[in-house]
Amino acid sequence: MGYFSRVRGLLQFICILLLVSNCHGLLQRRKARRSFKTSVIKSESVRSDLLSQCTLYWRNATLNHFSFVKYKGVDKAFKQRYYVCSNYWKAPTSTSGPGPIFFYAGNEADVLLYLNNTGLMWENAPSQGAMLVFAEHRYYGQSRPFAPWPKSGLKPYQLDYLSTEQAMFDYVELVDEIKKEFRAEQAAVIAFGGSYGGMLAAWMRMKYPHVIDGAIAASAPIWNFFGETPTYDTGSFAQGVTYDASMEAGSSRNCVYNVRAFWSTLSRLAQTPEGCALINQNLNLCPDSTVSSPSDAEAVRDWIADAWDNMAMGNFPYASGYILNGDGQLPPFPIHEACRSMATDVPSDMDLLQGMAGAIGVYYNHSHLTPCFDYKAGVNDETDAVDMLWDFQWCSELFMPSSTDGVNDMFWPAPFDAAAAAADCRASWQVSPRPLHAQREWGGRRIEAASNIVFTNGLLDPWHGGGGLTVPVGA
Repeated sequence: MGYFSRVRGLLQFICILLLVSNCHGLLQRRKARRSFKTSVIKSESVRSDLLSQCTLYWRNATLNHFSFVKYKGVDKAFKQRYYVCSNYWKAPTSTSGPGPIFFYAGNEADVLLYLNNTGLMWENAPSQGAMLVFAEHRYYGQSRPFAPWPKSGLKPYQLDYLSTEQAMFDYVELVDEIKKEFRAEQAAVIAFGGSYGGMLAAWMRMKYPHVIDGAIAASAPIWNFFGETPTYDTGSFAQGVTYDASMEAGSSRNCVYNVRAFWSTLSRLAQTPEGCALINQNLNLCPDSTVSSPSDAEAVRDWIADAWDNMAMGNFPYASGYILNGDGQLPPFPIHEACRSMATDVPSDMDLLQGMAGAIGVYYNHSHLTPCFDYKAGVNDETDAVDMLWDFQWCSELFMPSSTDGVNDMFWPAPFDAAAAAADCRASWQVSPRPLHAQREWGGRRIEAASNIVFTNGLLDPWHGGGGLTVPVGA
């Protein structure tokens, strides 16, 4: 069998298995900035049976692949982490070529999170004789340029090398190094990725087809940008979250209605001191994190909506710590669990407040050890660290608009304000978004020249609205 026939056969085999899979993403909407931390997964959350099959490697990664000039005070390289798991790999012999390389294009978290949760790679490695490689995305996990990082965080110029293009070229060099080290120059390389990692996998196949022979892009919202034709529906993410909370998706009958009613109740109560007291008591807010004004209530609103967004992204049918970056665990179908607290038929103000406290507790009190809620804090340090770095990427090159309307979703009317978002990005990072950058760089929906890319989307995943749900004309 020829090389390209082997690649096509391998992708077809994996596609059959994908028909019964449902992959959700980690990619997050833009959030408020919090203190700067590092995004390292807790070691006790990693499956030892998987990790024991892998070898940890470090490489000297080039900081700036696209400049030949060394700037004063800027190092040329940084230490990048990756894992090679070769137990099942079919090494080349005198009579047969090597087995394929399954390459996980790491996204915005510690690489061990993906080693621990990318079951499709592990499940297919034995039958395909595949080597597994899990690469860590620059700046995330322990692959940190300019390390050690100060508590105050990196300066904007130090974050200038945090981009998809730089990360992808890291992976191009890594594939080349691995092939040489293992004498696997003829091995087919299949890139895997979920959410942002799925975007990277697909884009690598498009941009570096001589390096990546095929890609499995799960929950990859590559069309979640300005400039698409037809236009991307900015409300699709919120509609996806709402679907997860609906009866059609298995949630309680009144959940969507009651969640939608909660926002106006919160806003109305925040107008008076008595109403603020009801909010603080029934939402179980901590004494140093109380609501005393309408602006406080807006901050609480956004913090609560963040819980629903993340529970929808982690709405797996089994218990999982994936969406918590390995620090804790959500129950099976966390949205269903949250909706049980929002099931009252004719709720009073107190019912809505207490019900919402129970609902967001599925996420913010996943440990069942949180005595009260601090709406000024995230769910854990690991997730805060990811959010911080992702915020820079969102502000610079991955300007992904989202909106809510309170009619087709269970939130409140909030059209996307690109000008306000850009102003906030300048204030936060001293960068201005380039709204059309992704569409111009990667081609938007005009990817008919690409090949050997499998896009998979679970309809319970709210990112599917920006994913590859249809085959481009001419593909």
